[in-house]
Amino acid sequence: MSRLRFPISVSLDGYVAGPHQSLEQPLGVGGEALHAWVFPLRAWREPHGKAGGEVNASSAVLEESMANVGATIMGRKMFGGGPGPWNEETPWNGWWGATPPFHHPVFVLTHHARAPLVTEGGTTFHFVTGGIEDALARARDAAGGKDVSLAGGAQAAQQYLAAGLVDEMVLNLVPILLGGGERLFDGVGTDLHGLTLVRTVATPQVTHLKFARG
Repeated sequence: MSRLRFPISVSLDGYVAGPHQSLEQPLGVGGEALHAWVFPLRAWREPHGKAGGEVNASSAVLEESMANVGATIMGRKMFGGGPGPWNEETPWNGWWGATPPFHHPVFVLTHHARAPLVTEGGTTFHFVTGGIEDALARARDAAGGKDVSLAGGAQAAQQYLAAGLVDEMVLNLVPILLGGGERLFDGVGTDLHGLTLVRTVATPQVTHLKFARG
């Protein structure tokens, strides 16, 4: 069975987004600094249609996180558009632009049904109202034997972690303090459900902590 893999950037005080999230600042105040390590990398820039970029110790970590992934799961908040029913007159098409970087099916957890959103470059967003296990089953079926990536955000991750459904987790620990926002492990409890630390890659910008089932 394909694995559910969960990579995410997190601050020293445990936040994956800063306070006061909005349409103008979807990652909250200071939240974009969580990803400063990844934006210059060639491995990040190429899928986003950007030329050039750096190759460093974080490159292999990012490349591994994207390899052999056939589908992605994300929460409604990460897809965007605000809470409540979808606006059918001016539907929200996500933060990802005309050509999202996934290039495979993406399953969005939501309480409100919506027809699939087909975009350029092979990404189709499917909106799942049946809960986390239904989304995972559908994503695994769509992945065709490849792994499934859990893209976040915090609330979706908390549900999958608490249920013990995550097979691999990479915490990209960024040496900043956000002081508020969305904390990754709220409500998860104390059980990592067999996930143990198997690798550490340290750089001045970020420390990559890989957890996997023993």
